[in-house]
Amino acid sequence: MKSFRVTATAYNSLTYQTNSNPNITAFGDSLRPGLSYIAVSRDLLDLGLVHNTKVKIEGFDSLFIVKDKMNKRWRKRIDIYMGVDVRKAKEWGKKSVNIEYCIPIIDSIN
Repeated sequence: MKSFRVTATAYNSLTYQTNSNPNITAFGDSLRPGLSYIAVSRDLLDLGLVHNTKVKIEGFDSLFIVKDKMNKRWRKRIDIYMGVDVRKAKEWGKKSVNIEYCIPIIDSIN
């Protein structure tokens, strides 16, 4: 298990927050309200928070899955997917939270 503190914000699948195709992530996955997905800053990819990693976020009971990556300008940040509920995303705002995740062991014996 790895654990550390990140800045957590929230986002919605709306064109003004993402791009012209807001229901497709940077990894090519489809978004729809109700999914427990997060986007991660690209520096976190190097720390093992890669596509489909399960993440426990402080303050939530359920696990989230890494399904998107953020703009290169962000560091040590996650963005929690909140469907199309802009009010809920704004209420979340920006928080410092602990996250936990496991890095899969890769068998190097061939």
